[in-house]
Amino acid sequence: MVPTSYYLILSAVLFGLGVLAFVFKRNIITIFMAIELMLNAVNLAFVAFSQALHKSDGEVFVLFVIVVAAAEAAVGLGIIILTARNRRSLNVERVDLLKL
Repeated sequence: MVPTSYYLILSAVLFGLGVLAFVFKRNIITIFMAIELMLNAVNLAFVAFSQALHKSDGEVFVLFVIVVAAAEAAVGLGIIILTARNRRSLNVERVDLLKL
């Protein structure tokens, strides 16, 4: 049996990598993937705590996070595709040109 602390350490590492990618990358697709990585790290922590405490509350939260992530992916990818077509760039610095 794998200790809960190993799952939490892995979750923290994944979340940290997501934060680093979010802060330092300039491509919208990479930032989008970093947000998804952070959401999955939180899901891993929820499941680890759920198994450690022998309760299903964490798994219910994971279902809600997955639903929100799916909606965010659908809307986010639509906005990214529209931005890429209109601006011909996926650079974050050019997104401020969407202002009127």
